[in-house]
Amino acid sequence: MRKTQLFFIAGVLLGLTELTAQPKPPGFTRADTLRGALSPERTCYDLTYYHLDVKVDPANRSVRGSNAIYFTVMTRFAKMQIDLFKNMEIERIVLDDGAPVPFRREFNAVFVNFRKMLEKGSSHHIRIYYSGNPQVAKNPPWDGGFTWTKDSSGNPWVVVTCQGTGASLWWPNKDHQADKPDSMLISITVPRGLMDISNGRLRATTELPGGWTQYDWFVSYPINNYNVTVNVGKFAHFSDSCGSSPALTLDYYVLPQNLEQAKKTFEQVKPMMAAFEKYFGTYPFYRDGYKLIESPHNGMEHQSAVAYGNRWVGGYRGYAPSTVGLKFDFIIIHESAHEWWGNGVTSKDIADMWIHESFGAYSEALYVEDQWGYEEALKYINGKKPNVRNTEPIIGIYNVQHQGSGDMYDKGQLVLNTLRSVIDNDALWFSILKGLMDKFRYTTITAEDVIGFVNEKTGKDYNYFFDQYLKTTKVPQL
Repeated sequence: MRKTQLFFIAGVLLGLTELTAQPKPPGFTRADTLRGALSPERTCYDLTYYHLDVKVDPANRSVRGSNAIYFTVMTRFAKMQIDLFKNMEIERIVLDDGAPVPFRREFNAVFVNFRKMLEKGSSHHIRIYYSGNPQVAKNPPWDGGFTWTKDSSGNPWVVVTCQGTGASLWWPNKDHQADKPDSMLISITVPRGLMDISNGRLRATTELPGGWTQYDWFVSYPINNYNVTVNVGKFAHFSDSCGSSPALTLDYYVLPQNLEQAKKTFEQVKPMMAAFEKYFGTYPFYRDGYKLIESPHNGMEHQSAVAYGNRWVGGYRGYAPSTVGLKFDFIIIHESAHEWWGNGVTSKDIADMWIHESFGAYSEALYVEDQWGYEEALKYINGKKPNVRNTEPIIGIYNVQHQGSGDMYDKGQLVLNTLRSVIDNDALWFSILKGLMDKFRYTTITAEDVIGFVNEKTGKDYNYFFDQYLKTTKVPQL
């Protein structure tokens, strides 16, 4: 048991917290504010739709194409902010498919300056034509960028991970979690013979001149920017379904040599879906279905297109904080939980990423409880205690793209389990979990929304509780 825990700490949490537990910076810059703040140049418009249309070229490690951003004017303006990393070249920006409009770049922000005022209530779109070599992920998925690799047969295998770093590292968008488009079309062109698997439903596959194939994927729900993904390679596909009226489609894409192993490992999806729908309500993206896609990195919660790279073993690459943790595939359970916590409900500011990760981690324990009972779930939760650092608050600093401590995973799971015990009414507790999803589904929320909802449903003031465990590192005096 002790050896299992030590391996888990070394092999898992040091990895899981690389992204989220960076030392607090001594100060923030203009670039941080441009990235993290809801400035007037961002709040003046409301996203309604994206059409991302790009060619992904593995030979040149490049991306080229356009993104159309459709929006409604919230307050009269002549200048708006979008985002695209400065190493990516913008060729031109046009308004409503007309003449080019001027723009100015500052760090990774792009300010579009229109020649006329756009009136409140009007609807428009801008189309940004761009190209470049997006940054390469040094340690995916913990830092953002593309992974350009090859499978064991020598075929190109290309994926992107950008949570925290920002989707604007590879495509132009309003790169803030507070605003999601209502829907999106993702058109990805790849060399003939390769596939692209992205979010949503495949609408069309079109053979293009010059040896290219275009895949059109339509996302029929709101989607946060970092969830938008590409998975380029040679995949074997198999499918299943679960539930009824209508059935939820389950589609799986893996390297051909792993097909038979995948059919066994992915059997965990059906009982997982049943458990999560019991605790959190209906799977949020029925129209778009659910996909698991083999990836060269550990995994990522891309909406309706979850990346899987756990090497077909129990726990997290074979390690777990308790014996029961080895009975299930950590990546399938944890990343799929984000379909509810992170994708279905999204934090408005990255400072509240605990809403994604604490509830996501707690979902693992609820899955254990559903499959093996409450006592095993407690062992699983308590096995996480040695991983808590308690060096920084779980909630980060707002408006400067600063997320809190990596304790949002394991301490966050412990906090939610403690709150369940403090409320001491399981029927009420589980109604709160479902209620959060029912009230805030497809929206972006803050810590105060969560706390206010808990207070409302319990009829008690739990601000002290959340202040103690999320906003400070002080050990409570009991």
